[in-house]
Amino acid sequence: MTLMEQLSAYVPYNEQEARDRALLLECLRREPEVLTRQNPLAHFTASAWIVNPARTRVLMAYHNIYHSWSWLGGHADGESDLLAVALREAREESGIRSARPVSEDIFSLEALTVDGHEKRGAYVSSHLHLNVTYLLEADEEEALTVKPDENSGVRWFTLEESETAPSEAWFCARVYRKLNRKLRAMAEPERAR
Repeated sequence: MTLMEQLSAYVPYNEQEARDRALLLECLRREPEVLTRQNPLAHFTASAWIVNPARTRVLMAYHNIYHSWSWLGGHADGESDLLAVALREAREESGIRSARPVSEDIFSLEALTVDGHEKRGAYVSSHLHLNVTYLLEADEEEALTVKPDENSGVRWFTLEESETAPSEAWFCARVYRKLNRKLRAMAEPERAR
């Protein structure tokens, strides 16, 4: 399935996702080079919400640019297989090799504002990340490593901690809490069996 088909088939979880899905689809249709950073206004990224097999803990990295604990992920850089991007970024940013998709389906969508910042000595103007999130699972006993040019820590948090440890209040309220609600809702049908 193409990225356009995946986004079109995705059923939004809430109003934020419905509005953001429309924006992602519009940008994919109209914006040139939206899969690369060559588009300075908006470009696609992929994130990973990485949980342990019991789905009680989340892997996060301390992001050097944002000075906050956050999910793992990165730029598409021309790749339209965003699940592959999420897996690659998760492995690069944490050293974890056991990460695998819980499902190949999109787990969440977000249009994220990125404030202007310095990266590798150059100024990057404010822009949008058209983000697609995937739910991954990994062994929490596996050794973790930092990626010094991007993060200065990698560790597991309880679901509750993943909503309070980051210093970005908007992400905690609008993204991480939503991801955990969706994760918990997945467990409900399993408990009913």
